[in-house]
Amino acid sequence: MAAALETNNGAMKVLFHFDVNPSLQEWLKQHAPPQWNIVCCPETDQPLFDQHWPDADVLWHVLKPVTAAMLQHSARLRLIQKIGVGVNTIDLDAARARGIAVCNMPGVNSRAVAEMTLGLMLAAARRLTRISAGLRQGQWPIEQPLQEKLFELHGKTVGLVGSGNVPRMLAPWLAAMGMRVVYCGRSQADQFDYPRLSLEDLLAQSDMVSLHVPLTAQTRGMFGRQRFVQMKRGAVFINTARGELVDEDALVEALDLGRVSVACLDVFTNEPVCADHPLLKRDDVVATPHMAWLTQDMFHRALHLAVENCRSLIDGQPLRHRVA
Repeated sequence: MAAALETNNGAMKVLFHFDVNPSLQEWLKQHAPPQWNIVCCPETDQPLFDQHWPDADVLWHVLKPVTAAMLQHSARLRLIQKIGVGVNTIDLDAARARGIAVCNMPGVNSRAVAEMTLGLMLAAARRLTRISAGLRQGQWPIEQPLQEKLFELHGKTVGLVGSGNVPRMLAPWLAAMGMRVVYCGRSQADQFDYPRLSLEDLLAQSDMVSLHVPLTAQTRGMFGRQRFVQMKRGAVFINTARGELVDEDALVEALDLGRVSVACLDVFTNEPVCADHPLLKRDDVVATPHMAWLTQDMFHRALHLAVENCRSLIDGQPLRHRVA
């Protein structure tokens, strides 16, 4: 049970650290108590953040890291509410030391990420980004060498690395499209209704490999040169999980050598990724700016939970999905 937040007639200050679009701001006006002061601060606006951070009661956190140094200047902060799932961008030890609760939202963005992953698979199969760019330069019809690389998902084997909400949602969609679905989980307890393989066997058999694991000390850098060598030659590689799971130099090498035919990347080791990053200069890479989770529908689900957890904080009730 959390101690009730001391407030004046239920007032509290929430710092929403994201560039919130006007329709979501209007949603908040309709669904959050009027006595709450919800300050929407883009992650790029450091002066605005510095202005409101010292007296914020709650941080609604998206992607910009929450460090121990930041928490030293948060005199009133009682709750860090992750808008999403992964809490690797929050210094949990520092939050615990200061008695600040940290909560996340398991499953809130699973559908968005699953749909985005499917979209990336289709984009890779038809080389959509390369063909679209070529069309804008007057390339019609598609040149023969590129025609030879186009394929259908039906009949292919897809390997899902992970066994959480996203692969469980994605797997039946892929199976319905005629794909053979295999997966690997982190433990025997992580099982669902498709063949479970070792990571080595999954890589050797899969025409497409898609990452769906959290970033931990054990998974950081799990896809390096050795893993790319183990993959079926010419496979498609998809990462909508965390950039630090992948050795990006090893991925560039795998693309150069044809071990990977196309890489679809929504996440990168350093974010925001630099425009001159080697992976962004290639036409065999489909790249998006960490947006797999980002839909208005996801935000509505997430903000409902965020508002309810703030109510619980005021009332001294248990917080949902507390991780620290």
